[in-house]
Amino acid sequence: MGQSSGYNYSTSVLQLITIVSCLVVLSCSGSVSAYKNYTVGGSLGWFDALEKPDVNYQKWADSKNFSLGDFLIFNTDNNHSVIQTYNFTTYKFCDYDDALQNDTIEWSATDPSSTAPHPISVAVPLLKEGMNYFFSSDYDGEQCNNGQHFKINVTHGQGLPKSLDPSDDAPAPNSPDYRGDDSAPETIVPANFNHPIEEESDKDEASGSGSVYFNTKFYGLLIFLQIVCIFFKI
Repeated sequence: MGQSSGYNYSTSVLQLITIVSCLVVLSCSGSVSAYKNYTVGGSLGWFDALEKPDVNYQKWADSKNFSLGDFLIFNTDNNHSVIQTYNFTTYKFCDYDDALQNDTIEWSATDPSSTAPHPISVAVPLLKEGMNYFFSSDYDGEQCNNGQHFKINVTHGQGLPKSLDPSDDAPAPNSPDYRGDDSAPETIVPANFNHPIEEESDKDEASGSGSVYFNTKFYGLLIFLQIVCIFFKI
């Protein structure tokens, strides 16, 4: 009876070790997520409160988690602009006239020659960690002061994919040298724009840091379980 009880106890402990190990593998293997597209304001689009009274872009942003390589999709019209800045003062005053080239980008401007507003979509990649600020500067900041603004904190995540990673030969889209002039890159795309799927090699490299983290945790757990086995003389 004593040997049978010992055997059953040892078997139960080994089964527990196996279950815990499997759970660790399953939880860690899915820790690296794909790049995401976020449609700013959801179905309301990118407009000021005078046009869309229900807009609350900061509330919308606070419910999301943003990382490098993600895209923000601004569905708006040519009567509203898209300004991105890393400068809080520029954001606070809803004015980028005195902003530096390396901290503020005009992704889309109004078209004063247009006789009637028409829909556009603007895709903005998240290229820099930390606080990113967005607003519309039209009509001397009136749209910004009427709710068309928000700020987000961008985390490292998987890091930038190769298609967005800056290099000497290919300046990043937020670089003043992009396209060889000082203008913002053209990013107007259809409303059903989808983030391009990265090649498998890019995915493998992007998940490298996650794999190292996973292996460290997993082997640490195995060492702990071995100590438990020795302690209980399994």
